[in-house]
Amino acid sequence: MSTLKVLIRKEVLQFKRNTFLPKLVIVFPIMIMLVLPWVTTMDVRHVSVSVVDNDHSQFSQRIISKIHASEYLTLHSVSSSFTLSLKSLEDGEVDAILEVPQDFEKSIATGSPKKLNISANSVNATKGSLGTQYLAQTLSSCINELRESLSPVRQGDLFVVQNRYNPTLEYRNFMIPALLAILVIIITGFLPALNLVGEKEAGTIEQINVTPVNRFTFTLAKLIVYWVAGLIVITIALVVAWLVYGLSSVGNLLTIYAGAFLFVLVISGFGIIASNISSTMQQAIFFMFFFVMVFMLMSGLLTPIESMPKWAQYITYVLPPRYFIAILRSVFMKGATFYDMRFNFMALAILAVVMNLGAALTYKKRS
Repeated sequence: MSTLKVLIRKEVLQFKRNTFLPKLVIVFPIMIMLVLPWVTTMDVRHVSVSVVDNDHSQFSQRIISKIHASEYLTLHSVSSSFTLSLKSLEDGEVDAILEVPQDFEKSIATGSPKKLNISANSVNATKGSLGTQYLAQTLSSCINELRESLSPVRQGDLFVVQNRYNPTLEYRNFMIPALLAILVIIITGFLPALNLVGEKEAGTIEQINVTPVNRFTFTLAKLIVYWVAGLIVITIALVVAWLVYGLSSVGNLLTIYAGAFLFVLVISGFGIIASNISSTMQQAIFFMFFFVMVFMLMSGLLTPIESMPKWAQYITYVLPPRYFIAILRSVFMKGATFYDMRFNFMALAILAVVMNLGAALTYKKRS
């Protein structure tokens, strides 16, 4: 224990004397939480629409007014020529074209409505899909209003939509919990790896190699400092999310910290493994960068795991962020308990043992 205390004191002093790392631990989570929730969004707004009005009726004017007033749609132009609107679509000035056929309002009155034609620019599939949905909802509202004006009997809605857990449908409420995983990966994964490889390149680690310090004690001393740093980063991020976005956890914060602690153990162990098998800083950076990209793309951070191919879904079972992100989102937005997320906690605990054992075993002392 005395040896461990001395090594931990050495790591703390080394961390404090570094002019960059202490600032990074404080400033980095603040900047990430202030910037990324606004730029990493799947919300689609301001879909530009060109209306080809062949009807010239009160109904077509009502549609134009609805589009103009919409929060999600932007009226680009009203045209009598589909060719002109199609040219704007090809040039990227317009995201969707709505073509109202001639005598459409009369066809509604006679009970044999004509078809409204929507043409969307689907180069950006997400924007094209959501844009046409927004436009279809607007048209549905206008058609219902027209039918009610033609019939004295008002029909009630056949369904009611309730948005559970995220009633405002804000995408950043979905992303902010997951950003905590990115912070932990950067601070407790990259930093230990670069720190240890830096000591290799500087030659200072050779002084440890000729002492009787065993590799388990040495690895533990390296990890403890970054475990504490990871929990500090999580705390800063939670405070920023609450102060700036008004987003606080529905569930117990202790459940989040329990998951965060296990995830910190996993990622810091992984960072030590990366440093142990790397001889230079460049090798460690490329190694970590490759796996961080895999973690971000396949852990459910940006896209749902359920939408991936089956073979890719099987791979995600060995990716630690999958479990931590699931814990964060479920506790934050649904108020899930430790028991509800027991499978994810168990998976993180197993991975923590595997990674830290691997970190100790891959460290080879050289005499």
